[in-house]
Amino acid sequence: MTQQNKAELFNQLHRNGKMLILPNIWDPLTAALLENLEYSAIATASASIAFTNGYDDGENIPFKELLDQLKKITDSVNIPVTADIEMGYSNSSAELQENIKLLINTGIIGINIEDSDKKSDSLLPIETQCERIKLIKDVSSKMGIRLFINARTDVYIKGKEFATDKDKFEEILRRGKAYSEAGADCFFPIVMKQKQDIQKLISSLSCPVNILALQGVPDLKELEEIGVVRVSLGPGFLKIAIRALKEIAIKLKNKNGIDEIFGNDINTDYLKELINKKTKQ
Repeated sequence: MTQQNKAELFNQLHRNGKMLILPNIWDPLTAALLENLEYSAIATASASIAFTNGYDDGENIPFKELLDQLKKITDSVNIPVTADIEMGYSNSSAELQENIKLLINTGIIGINIEDSDKKSDSLLPIETQCERIKLIKDVSSKMGIRLFINARTDVYIKGKEFATDKDKFEEILRRGKAYSEAGADCFFPIVMKQKQDIQKLISSLSCPVNILALQGVPDLKELEEIGVVRVSLGPGFLKIAIRALKEIAIKLKNKNGIDEIFGNDINTDYLKELINKKTKQ
């Protein structure tokens, strides 16, 4: 598929009546794993890419390194890849415009974009974020790619000015409607987990809703029943992998666990198959 074909497919995956589950990955191997397991699309997690390259989350990994990693990931699979780009690594509209061009050139067909300012640790005004969304749409349109924008709102984690849960929900709803009207394709109210809030938000918006899988969120079948279109894990997938590594490392340190090394059905041939699959196609 061409990049535009992948962009069109990714958009359809949010509108086919089935819930899209995206266990966010961080490198070509984990991307290839999900493709091999017949996932329809790949999503990255900013935290996972940062951590596995030796940086803290929060746009601390140099943008050039992020671009290089995204290019490696898109080159490793034949299915759509959407990237978590945090705030876009930009301090101006001109810088955001240039960065979106560079991101699209890596082969990605979608982005997560946040609405908080890391310098002030506060939410951007709704109007400012809407202008950013419009700019991204314009840039991608001129490049001939229907870039899928998953507009994340940080009201729950950055909205210190909203005193009650009711106030926060109302602000989330305002932002969801505004971002959708500005051109966002999906709305991501990060850490929203109450079933009634999710249901109310979905019924009030005209665009798909993305929910983060975290403790307290309804199970996946229930999320699908209430109309959630997309579920992501953030760095949860990486945490599971690191937990497995930590557990076996502790056993080995205590001179145990050797049988688990030999008994692992993930062998070298399987890893080679994952990495070499695209080159054979």
